[in-house]
Amino acid sequence: MNELDTLVEAARSAFAAAKTPAELENAKAQFLGKTGSITALMKGMAALSVEQKKSQGAAINLVKQGIEAALAERRQQLADVELDLQLRAEALDVSLPGRKRVPGGLHPVSRTMERIEAIFSSMGFDVADGPEIESDWHSFTSLNNPPNHPARSMQDTFYVDIEGEDGTPYNLRPHTSPMQVRYAHQHIKKHAAAFEAAAADSSGTLKAPEIRVIAPGRTYRVDSDATHSPMFHQCEGLWLGENVSFKDLKVVFTDFCRTFFETDDLVLRFRPSFFPFTEPSAEIDIQFQSGPLADRWLEVAGSGQVHPKVVRNMGLDPERYIGFAFGMGPDRLTMLRYGVNDLRLFFDGDLRFLSQFQ
Repeated sequence: MNELDTLVEAARSAFAAAKTPAELENAKAQFLGKTGSITALMKGMAALSVEQKKSQGAAINLVKQGIEAALAERRQQLADVELDLQLRAEALDVSLPGRKRVPGGLHPVSRTMERIEAIFSSMGFDVADGPEIESDWHSFTSLNNPPNHPARSMQDTFYVDIEGEDGTPYNLRPHTSPMQVRYAHQHIKKHAAAFEAAAADSSGTLKAPEIRVIAPGRTYRVDSDATHSPMFHQCEGLWLGENVSFKDLKVVFTDFCRTFFETDDLVLRFRPSFFPFTEPSAEIDIQFQSGPLADRWLEVAGSGQVHPKVVRNMGLDPERYIGFAFGMGPDRLTMLRYGVNDLRLFFDGDLRFLSQFQ
């Protein structure tokens, strides 16, 4: 019985020496494992008589219970130590000020887009929407871009692995002009009776509903630097009717710029240029008369009278319907309005930058 008397104390000592749960499990195996001391004592009972087995079995069970109690006690001690270390590592200084939940807000470019839509809506323009993955016809052919136009090349346009019925691949729209074409077709279909009546009226007194729309949205081109991004925003405008002139373009865009920048202290310059979808065409520059940008001409948009082929592709007679189109970059307008000098800041997601606009 001497061995049984000392076995519990030996187990307590072995368990106390274990510094980690893994070491404790190894110590447990010495006493309670398949080849442990308790298992060996149980096997040795086979040679004892019936009376000896009763007394020896009871004594072994008491020792086993004592070892299991010592094991559970040491497990709890190790768990308490681990919990204490964790609490120390994750301790909170309750005297520090709390973290305030800062309310979110609109991105500066989103603010600009909403402002553009509000201004043109006040002038009677609708706001069009359309898919960001477009067919070749809508992106190029309908806009009088010839097959060999540089904009169709892989250097400027992102193409996707989808082909249209004509065998040409779809693309991530490089501009929002396709939305104008789609809107024109929908507008003519919606007001088909009015257009048919105007076409049949030989006196010319009946006028078909004008097409007056802006098309804001995301566009994609293979370009990236301080003033260009592979994904950027564009807003194009279209006004088609039976008596819409370049003069209307100048009045509309001048009024827009002065309203957008909240100042009458700026002038516009229409500089001759070339675009396949307009003829004649012009770049639009603005010049502030005061402030940090004073006396500098800044290009903000392209514009022109809609090309007859584009008018025809929209489903209208270019001999009767005429108008203008323009395209501008809301990202650049945002840079000018807020004094930002690097376009990439809009897409970095840096809260230190974005929080300035809340």
